[in-house]
Amino acid sequence: MPSFDIVSEIDPHEVQNAFDQTERELSQRFDFRGTNVKIDRVEKGFLITANSEDRVKAAHEVLLDKFAKRKLSLKFLDKKEAQPAGGQSWRLEIDLKKGIDKENSKKLVQLIRDDKSLKVTSAIQGESVRVTGKKKDDLQAVMALLRAKDFPVELSFNNFRD
Repeated sequence: MPSFDIVSEIDPHEVQNAFDQTERELSQRFDFRGTNVKIDRVEKGFLITANSEDRVKAAHEVLLDKFAKRKLSLKFLDKKEAQPAGGQSWRLEIDLKKGIDKENSKKLVQLIRDDKSLKVTSAIQGESVRVTGKKKDDLQAVMALLRAKDFPVELSFNNFRD
């Protein structure tokens, strides 16, 4: 039976390219000189530090701009609040979202079930959702339905099988 998986995966090479471009721009721009602004890759995502809250937020905007230019969805970024980090420094943590959480998986499955015209079944499998059906046309209709909706996570489709 034809099937495909609904996943939320980000291209790690494009993330690294966006990070490198952000780092380069922060080191070269005149308005960031003398502000000790720095962006680091951490296990969960990124850490931006600077000597003021405004500079941290401005560096975050540069990161968002580089993500957009690399055609990476901003839904992958989970920004925390800027916090004082002691002395004159501020820090901002930005996590990279990976996979589809349980709550959004249930919403996806419910949305697919609510459309009675589609003859497909969907099942949650960890951080992805598998959709199976008898016809490829039904699966393509599910893809079109999900692309039309706005979810809090970026959706992509892979493992399309006949």
